Amino acid sequence: MSKVYFVGCGPGDPELITIKAKKLVQKADVLVYSGSLIPPEIIKYNKKGKKYDAAKLVREEIFDLLLKNSKKGKVVVRLHDGDPAIYGAIREQIDNLEKKDIESIVVPGVTSFLASAAALGTQLTLPGVTQTMIITRAESRTKVPKREKISELAKHQSTMIFYLSVHLLTKITKEAIDGGYKKTTPVAVVYKASRKDQKIILGTLSDIASKVKAKKITMTAIVIIGDVIKPKTYEYSKLYDKTFSHGFRKAKSTKKKN
Repeated sequence: MSKVYFVGCGPGDPELITIKAKKLVQKADVLVYSGSLIPPEIIKYNKKGKKYDAAKLVREEIFDLLLKNSKKGKVVVRLHDGDPAIYGAIREQIDNLEKKDIESIVVPGVTSFLASAAALGTQLTLPGVTQTMIITRAESRTKVPKREKISELAKHQSTMIFYLSVHLLTKITKEAIDGGYKKTTPVAVVYKASRKDQKIILGTLSDIASKVKAKKITMTAIVIIGDVIKPKTYEYSKLYDKTFSHGFRKAKSTKKKN
């Protein structure tokens, strides 16, 4: 059966591509990649294949490339930045290929919110603070359901992560406060996480928009809201507590020896 590989190549650092993804890029006969979002170093891994910049193509043209070349038995790779499953528009491609009896194989990649957390040296779920992350985007040309309005999601007081939304930061901060976050809630904006020109801007809901505007950042950034950015206090993990037992370790006694 003919097949197409949907491959995530990571957040930008060429060394954060998985071994599996790199091998597929290297042997691809046809490589359709997501424009300037893919580092040139990763495109250069492919020496022999034909390369197509998806940013210059429309949906039908991309689908035609994937379909015709996979039917010819060629190794076809649709290369996405980060992970294909997060705002990657792969569902529509997979469904249309399936109608033509083309198998789709998805290869996950390191996504930019994880690279952002690494850049911040922080933990996005923290005992005593939050055990939940909400990954979303602000509404603009792409609409979101009413139940997913920022002010509604903010009611959970969890870690909120925004893709494709830094240009709407004033709107985000206002709605987050309307939803219940304090104006002093920490916010981090990570521009081009993991890349050489990475930038980190820290602030609060009350001042982050002006700070980011001053840096003239309007795209390619992750926004993270929540106390995990700069926690005032938190609890230690139960997993490594000496009184906590699990399948691989018995709890140690806390009784004092005579």
